[in-house]
Amino acid sequence: MATTESFKKRPSPDQLRAMERDLCFVPSQTLSPTELTRDQVSDFNEHGFVKGHRLFDEDEIAGLRRHFDRLLADAMAAGGDSYSISSAHLKDGIIYDLMQHPRLVSCAQDILGPHVVGLASQLFCKMPHDPVNICWHQDASHWPLTPSKTATVWLAIDDADVENSCMRFIAGSHRHGHIDYRQSDKAENNLFNQTALDAEHYGECVDVEMRAGEISIHSDLLLHSSEANHSDRRRCGLTLRYCAMDVRALSGFGWAEEGVVIRGKDASGHWGNPPRPS
Repeated sequence: MATTESFKKRPSPDQLRAMERDLCFVPSQTLSPTELTRDQVSDFNEHGFVKGHRLFDEDEIAGLRRHFDRLLADAMAAGGDSYSISSAHLKDGIIYDLMQHPRLVSCAQDILGPHVVGLASQLFCKMPHDPVNICWHQDASHWPLTPSKTATVWLAIDDADVENSCMRFIAGSHRHGHIDYRQSDKAENNLFNQTALDAEHYGECVDVEMRAGEISIHSDLLLHSSEANHSDRRRCGLTLRYCAMDVRALSGFGWAEEGVVIRGKDASGHWGNPPRPS
């Protein structure tokens, strides 16, 4: 793994409150999608997500799994944990290339429009009997970005089901804009330290069960969570975050520096467009 530096920092709660951000959902305007179907784009607009879209066959995902297994082993040998591989596209050339995979980029364009930026990436790996609980939260609430035109592609490296702690979505919650939250207690083992208030009141809870090689896509305003993994099986996924070119990362936190211009031209020079790591 290369040692490219990660610039990104997470704003404090006080900094987040002081930011002027547009946290209103912007629906996809794509009429002729190239990777997703029209029904899937419609589902994204209405429910805030698409799930179970097959992207890689069994041989392809097996090869990627072997690569991620090596990355994970290296990270843990260096003293990290199974959530340590953040800003992954800055550290590994295969992930950098995967972020620009034509079918993945087409998915992003079908949701966000023709001009897209690869914003962020992270390997989320819940090991067997992992106690980490990710409480209900919106990505947009703790990201220093505006407007809210960002989507996450979650690639299943392993099969994900209820037993090994698949993600859960609150369908339609993205249409409510920013939802109030409280700071999580340490005893909750919540990775993001945020818990949305009354999450279940905003829509139906959907279990995001997927086979390895499938993806889900969700809006940055969609409430989502996952529970502790009480099973004997690992649940590993790679998140690839994409945003529309006109999104702006607020200064001082390093988010713009990590953005890779994938489709279109960044005339403003806002995005850092870092090179592929070796």
